[in-house]
Amino acid sequence: MNKPLHISPISVEPWGTLPGGDACRLYTLRNAQDMKLTISDLGATLVSWHTPDRAGRLADILLGHDTPAAYQSATTYMGGLIGRWANRIAGARFTLDGIDHALDRNENGNLLHGGANGFHRALWQVEEDRGALLLRLDSPEGDGGFPGNVSVQVRYALDDDGTLTIAYEGITDAPTALNLTSHGYFNLSGEPGADVRGHILTIDADAFLEVDERMIPIGMAEVSGSAFDFRHGAPLGARLDWPHVQLARARGFDHCYVLRGGEQAEQAGRPLTLRQVASVYEPGSGRELVVSTDQRGLQCYTGNYLEGQPGRHGAPCVKHAGLCLEAGGFPNQINMAAPDCDGAVLRPGGTYRQVTQYKVSVRA
Repeated sequence: MNKPLHISPISVEPWGTLPGGDACRLYTLRNAQDMKLTISDLGATLVSWHTPDRAGRLADILLGHDTPAAYQSATTYMGGLIGRWANRIAGARFTLDGIDHALDRNENGNLLHGGANGFHRALWQVEEDRGALLLRLDSPEGDGGFPGNVSVQVRYALDDDGTLTIAYEGITDAPTALNLTSHGYFNLSGEPGADVRGHILTIDADAFLEVDERMIPIGMAEVSGSAFDFRHGAPLGARLDWPHVQLARARGFDHCYVLRGGEQAEQAGRPLTLRQVASVYEPGSGRELVVSTDQRGLQCYTGNYLEGQPGRHGAPCVKHAGLCLEAGGFPNQINMAAPDCDGAVLRPGGTYRQVTQYKVSVRA
């Protein structure tokens, strides 16, 4: 049965002017539940998402900033579309087809989230597409050090049942690495100044990637019996307090989960399919977020460095103020064995595709 489609006009309003003189705008999508999802052409950013709680009261469940200038100067990537490479590439370099590529070193000698001027800081071209928002960006050869001229697009659609569908596509004129994601920070309480310790998280994964001191994956570990086991749901706060060297290293969760279904599909030579991989429930408001994706990895980040960062109305964020669930490939995957087989490499004639959904509902 197809999901109901509620097509309403997308409202547009000016948001400010960037240092180079370009104007940026806010685009708001609505659905039959009175949800309001606001997106900017600056960084294809998810700026806010107002959803009802169990009493019908609307509140914003995304962290964000007030002005375009704040988004451009911040290092939190709030709500941004991340590219060309989401997460880290070790040593900010990779070799493809015998050619070495040196990238922008913007975090401890690594590349993080596409570099200092990644897709989250670019001004995207926007058009309306049957009630959805379609944003496009051309990334030139050498952007962040990456090879190839790459054209990407992302489509945001908000359905009446509360599902936000994010569909990504990308093409290139030369072999390159491409791995996109959305960096929204969720706090389902909708309360300013709250943290996510009381959120109950479930992740459908039997393993995660352990990291070294530079946050680069060093191997796969089973979640069973550890703080990282969210297969049956657990409050984030209780798990954040567990003594674990990996939690101490990252000051919380900042780890990629190896989602179920990925390895089996690859062994059978099948593409990954869209399936539910995670959920988050906030008991106070009754809001629940369900995440579905066709990707093999899900980065779980608990806002470990948000403390003191400017949030809405200039108020500073607290530690663990938001939760990111970022679907995509594995960190540093381009430097792992057989990157072509694992989808880290995009070649001319091919198309990068990804679909991730975030569905918000309310438990009675």
